[in-house]
Amino acid sequence: MIDLFFKNKKFAASLSVVSNLILIVIKLVTGVISGSVSIISEAIHSSSDFLASVITFFAVHKADSPADKDHQFGHGKYEDVAGFIEGILIILAAAYIIFEAARKLTESIEPFSNSLLGIAVMFVSVITNIAVSTYLMKVAKNTDSIALYSDAQHLRTDILSSLTVFIGLIIIEYTGLHIIDSIIAVIVAMIIMHTGYKICKEAMNDILDGSLPNCDIQKIKNILKKYQDKDIAGVKELKTRKAGKDKDIVIALFVDGNMCIRDAHILCDKLENEIESELGNTKITIHLEPADCTCVCCKNIHI
Repeated sequence: MIDLFFKNKKFAASLSVVSNLILIVIKLVTGVISGSVSIISEAIHSSSDFLASVITFFAVHKADSPADKDHQFGHGKYEDVAGFIEGILIILAAAYIIFEAARKLTESIEPFSNSLLGIAVMFVSVITNIAVSTYLMKVAKNTDSIALYSDAQHLRTDILSSLTVFIGLIIIEYTGLHIIDSIIAVIVAMIIMHTGYKICKEAMNDILDGSLPNCDIQKIKNILKKYQDKDIAGVKELKTRKAGKDKDIVIALFVDGNMCIRDAHILCDKLENEIESELGNTKITIHLEPADCTCVCCKNIHI
């Protein structure tokens, strides 16, 4: 039961939507009551989290849909697109934080009417997002979902920004130094922007059918080498890509031309099972060719 709880992508996406919506309302109301511009800015920032959560919610639902006539290789790319959009939203949120911090440095801000309320709300926001993002990250790793991973990272940026406001409000409460809040905000925003860039880069690599990481490719090659002197004479081609959680792998192998169909089938099953066991969520296509083939395209045998 616990294992299923940490593999339920749809529940995780729904939880993110609900938690973000609640935090937006709380922050907005608190910002208006206390007169804190930074808290109102946080409410706007959380709105980007909410939008990201909604995108993730629909992406994970669509990505789990079976292949159909129009999408014969499945719908896994929906998660990659969602991940890229969330990366952009993270970058925009960081840019907004920098803009807000710069504005606070150049404009005078009215004193807070209830800074303690703001401190309490920011503390609740930090704790809530830590809990939800930790859960999302766990589910993302268990299901290899880049959409949930991006959503978890997005919430972690909200943790940093909320923590910045929280610390800033405390400093302002006891010192009245508003400039500290803005300086911390800029530093955190730069960290957030770097996170958004990494998410966009990873998602775009999958959208453009970039190959799997070198460590995964090496694992595949190590498995093939185990059969090098037994059944495999050489490797003609190895192509990989990723769509959502699915890793698409195409392998062309040279084998003994006299190998019977039954033995060839057994060899392919062994390779598929070992690669699946090593990488998980794989879709493997293996093509066998006789090692003594004399056509031009089969002359360059490599291991």
